[in-house]
Amino acid sequence: MPISDCQVRDPRIRRTRKLLQGALGTLMQTKSFDEISVQDITEVATVNRATFYDHYTDKFALLEAMIAGGFHEFLDERNLRYQTGCPGALSAIIQATCDFLMQAHSRGACDRQTAFEPLMDAAIVTAIRRLLIVGLERGLERGLERGLDRAAQPSTVSPDLIAAAASAAICGGVKQWLSVPDRPPAREFVAQLLELVLPMLNAGFTEESIAAVGAHPHQELPGRAK
Repeated sequence: MPISDCQVRDPRIRRTRKLLQGALGTLMQTKSFDEISVQDITEVATVNRATFYDHYTDKFALLEAMIAGGFHEFLDERNLRYQTGCPGALSAIIQATCDFLMQAHSRGACDRQTAFEPLMDAAIVTAIRRLLIVGLERGLERGLERGLDRAAQPSTVSPDLIAAAASAAICGGVKQWLSVPDRPPAREFVAQLLELVLPMLNAGFTEESIAAVGAHPHQELPGRAK
């Protein structure tokens, strides 16, 4: 399964996957995910079973793609990108994760569907990880363009490992915040989690390389939750 169907360029494939995801979403309004079969999905989507399996291995892969696509669109609407060493960019990603999960919980999807929450977690972690990896790799490239020796830029920690650890920390931290009845305001929480995650992302860079790639100071964030 692709990281997200948002990266699929073929309009025919996009249309079929949109039909399948729409069918699953419609069925989940009246039935639990456990009760829904692939046959149910294909009937609502008006495609055959062979077509379904051309795109997804099972209904769990379809659900994860549906959630991932929704989160990718959510991030894209805010035009979010990660830039090495930039607190504002990272804060915006954390804030978006807060907003997306708050919306899902407010609609009750995680409570009604037993399979929803773990697949949502996996989809969110994957989407954040992809954003972070792109930012980290661009940071390395900019450092090289500005004359820094590659050996002087990163530590022995790979960008993949850094992004994996940071994305899991962001998703886990936001879930913990949501689970607390008397949780602090989103702005305060984002600042707290930023203090924990930013050093993880900077672990692959020296202070000289972070300065060289042009990290920006903290910026006002769009779409904050109250």
